[in-house]
Amino acid sequence: MVRKIVVGSDHGGFLLKERIKKLLEEKRYRVEDVGAWSGESCDYPRIGYEAAKKVAEGKVRRGILICKTGTGMGVVANKLPGVRAGVCLTEADAVSARQHNDTNMLVLAASRTAYTKAVKIVNAWLDTGPLKGRHARRVRQITDLEKKVFKKRI
Repeated sequence: MVRKIVVGSDHGGFLLKERIKKLLEEKRYRVEDVGAWSGESCDYPRIGYEAAKKVAEGKVRRGILICKTGTGMGVVANKLPGVRAGVCLTEADAVSARQHNDTNMLVLAASRTAYTKAVKIVNAWLDTGPLKGRHARRVRQITDLEKKVFKKRI
């Protein structure tokens, strides 16, 4: 089974993204990188949209976005139907995001996440599955709300 994942960052998250890509490749993921391509200033909305669109369209099941604070990329990603992006600053955040919200995009804050901490967050997020019961019911409610807002998929 080929596991695919999309990654993207702005200039503030570029170096961390490059290191996370290597980690993912070591874990045998096929990584699709949508930018940034350097530490030169760039606009995060386009990159966040490109990554989230791949998840929304089902081209990949999961994605990781990185910007300086995580907020901007999280906002952009969650604009697309079917995307549930969570900004995670700790391993516990990552586990909860997967278990309780079945997030399909992880957002990291480069300014507050050293590489060693990011590795732990990414691994926790990748290795954790969603819970059933009330948590699955709530994720279905989110999907139902999206259907009301988005008449058709992108």
